[in-house]
Amino acid sequence: MPSHRLSDPSMPTVFPKCSPSEMMGLLVLLREHKGSEDIARLAQDLDLEIDEIFPAVEFSELLQFVKVKDGRATLTDNGTKLLALTIRDRKSLLRDQLKRTTLFKALVRALESSPERMLTEDEVVRLIDFTTAPADEYVQNIINWGRYTELFRYDADRRALLPVRDRAAARSSGAARPPGGAGGPSPPSRPSVEAASRGPTPGETLSSVAGVFA
Repeated sequence: MPSHRLSDPSMPTVFPKCSPSEMMGLLVLLREHKGSEDIARLAQDLDLEIDEIFPAVEFSELLQFVKVKDGRATLTDNGTKLLALTIRDRKSLLRDQLKRTTLFKALVRALESSPERMLTEDEVVRLIDFTTAPADEYVQNIINWGRYTELFRYDADRRALLPVRDRAAARSSGAARPPGGAGGPSPPSRPSVEAASRGPTPGETLSSVAGVFA
């Protein structure tokens, strides 16, 4: 496979640690605060610690939907625009912003230049230097973002990323949804006793603010 290391200096390499619905929940909450608020106050409103809300803040800042200064997050023009769009147009804007990042730019280039027209999860791991979190956690988030914005598809049987333009062929071969997350609808499942007793996770809390974001 051709080498496409993450060496583009145009943007920092920030790995997504939140889902699309979690980031949208942050933006919706900011709008409710008239577009600007201290991050600590936002976390307090959600009954979360600051470090629990920061992944959504960090990634929304990378995608230029939020500006952060002196601990205060403020919606950018792009962030305000995103909130006003239809679901389809939101996906389009998110896709455009993802394609500007070093991470997703490298993944799309590698996928397009792959002789097999696919990237396995192992190849994704080799492509990226994982230094601050388990590789499988990053890969799942990357898959969810890429599939949601239609940058690529995911074949669960082959555990591989596939080009979007091969969608018709993939349907006939049984391509499936990614492993969990916001990439697409999942069948309802009965919550465990443990899950019910622990209460909502930070991601579930932020997602609930966003409402339906599919």
